[in-house]
Amino acid sequence: MVTDHRKLPRRRGEALNAAIYQATLDELAESGYAGLTMERVAERAKASKASLYRRWPTRIELVTEAVRNTLPTVESVPDTGSLRDDLITALSLAAHAMSGPAGEALRGLLGEALSSGAPLSAMRRTSGGMGRKIMEEIVRRAIERGEVEPDTVTPRRLDAGHALLRHHFLFIGAPIPDELVVQIVDEVLIPLLTSD
Repeated sequence: MVTDHRKLPRRRGEALNAAIYQATLDELAESGYAGLTMERVAERAKASKASLYRRWPTRIELVTEAVRNTLPTVESVPDTGSLRDDLITALSLAAHAMSGPAGEALRGLLGEALSSGAPLSAMRRTSGGMGRKIMEEIVRRAIERGEVEPDTVTPRRLDAGHALLRHHFLFIGAPIPDELVVQIVDEVLIPLLTSD
C-alpha cells in the first residue's frame, strides 16, 4: 500500500534531507544501485517525488550526496600523534565505508556513468574531494611534528592511498582486509611522503 505523503506531518530542511538520505541508503542496501529509483526513495522517506527532484535532479546526484554524508570527514579522523597511525586510521575508515552502501553506490555510479556517458562531474562536485582533504590534514599535522618535509607532498601522493583502496574494492571486492590497509600505508604512503 502506497502512503500518501500529503497526509503526513510536513518536514523541511535538514529533517527532510536526513529522511531522504536514510531512505536512499536503505534502498541501496536492499535493492542495490541498479534497483534504486527516485520513486522508491520518496515512498520510503514519506516524501514527495517533487521534493527529491527539486534538490537532486538526477539519481547520481541524490546517491552521491546521501553517501557523502556517511563517509569520514576531516573532523572524524582522530589525531593519533603519528603519521603512520593517522594514515591507518583514515584508510581503515574509508575501507569500512566501502563495505556498506558507499561501496554499492560507487560501483553503481561508475557503471552508470561509463555505460550512459553521464558525466562524472556530478560525483566529483558532490563528493567535494573529502579523501584528499583528509590526507591534507593528516600530512599538515605530520609536517608540524617534523615527520614530513613539505617538499615531498604532491597531489598524486595524497591521492595514492584512497586510489589503491578504490582499485582493490572495484576489482577484488569488499571487505578490504585490514592487512591491505597496513601494506598501503607501510609500502606506499610512508615511503612516498617521507622520501627526500
